[in-house]
Amino acid sequence: QLVESGGGLVQAEGSLRLSCAASGRTFSGYHMDWFRQAPGKEREFVAAITWSGGSTTYADSVKGRFTISRDNAKNTVYLQMNSLKPEDTAVYYCAATRVFPRGNVDYWGQGTQVTVSS
Repeated sequence: QLVESGGGLVQAEGSLRLSCAASGRTFSGYHMDWFRQAPGKEREFVAAITWSGGSTTYADSVKGRFTISRDNAKNTVYLQMNSLKPEDTAVYYCAATRVFPRGNVDYWGQGTQVTVSS
């Protein structure tokens, strides 16, 4: 029901925009989060946005470089990633929650791989 896209291989200091499209149901009323999981590490929070798009929050490690946004008409959430670093390499997941920020996740996407080369 949540499908991520936009991952890939990019050089350090480059940019990528991830998309998370909802299908099969509307996610109106859900806050949306992005998480990531690097090899051998636990999944960590990256960013969140309220269902209206009026509020956002970010992990300190990505603040100032990543921007989360959403288009409810398209049932899609985005993560614009700029000034990428090798330590941003991970599988990125979007998630739908009822509590902002960092509430229990009701729905997960399947993930998209982001690899940043030095």
